[in-house]
Amino acid sequence: MTTAEIETPHGPARAELHCADEGVAGLLLGHGAGGGIDAPDLVAVAGAARAAGVHVALVEQPYRVAGRKAPAPAKQLDAAWLAVVEELSGRWFEGLPLVFGGRSSGARVACRTADEGQADAVLCLAFPEHPPGKPEKSRQPELDGVPVPTLVVQGERDPFGRPEPGPHREIVTVAGDHGLKADLDGVARAAGEWLGRVIRPLTS
Repeated sequence: MTTAEIETPHGPARAELHCADEGVAGLLLGHGAGGGIDAPDLVAVAGAARAAGVHVALVEQPYRVAGRKAPAPAKQLDAAWLAVVEELSGRWFEGLPLVFGGRSSGARVACRTADEGQADAVLCLAFPEHPPGKPEKSRQPELDGVPVPTLVVQGERDPFGRPEPGPHREIVTVAGDHGLKADLDGVARAAGEWLGRVIRPLTS
């Protein structure tokens, strides 16, 4: 494991790199609004990705590196993420297909930046479709704006709702709620299988 601090327009971010034996792609994973990169589902997916031959960077947003719990505004999160992508794609993931991903708020960042950051695919864990109890405040347009293959792994009892499938978007439902802790094996299996499928055409 290697840890690097990366300068962004909103302060330093941090990336924790976990290398696969033969890296055929790079997966960047962002954390949830109030959580960190040690979230159980992120750790499970990082392990599955490495087993599928994918290098993983667990990305800590600047507000978390600075010790703050309250998340930064969306535009700051997106700008910091894109700065990390630029640095990692030049330093660690040069020439490799890139998958953007994350849990909850991190999944939203991955979706919003996928086009500008030239992601080859997007992996969402517990995408917060809407605030709990407020289905009218849908964030579906963030998912619909992603132009590349997308996987959403969602807990069947997630109070943040369940996104709709789309032309290149798969939804996998597992036991549990927004934390995705009830079936970590299922989460890892879904992510690993999907990564294998979407990356193969990009590397052949």
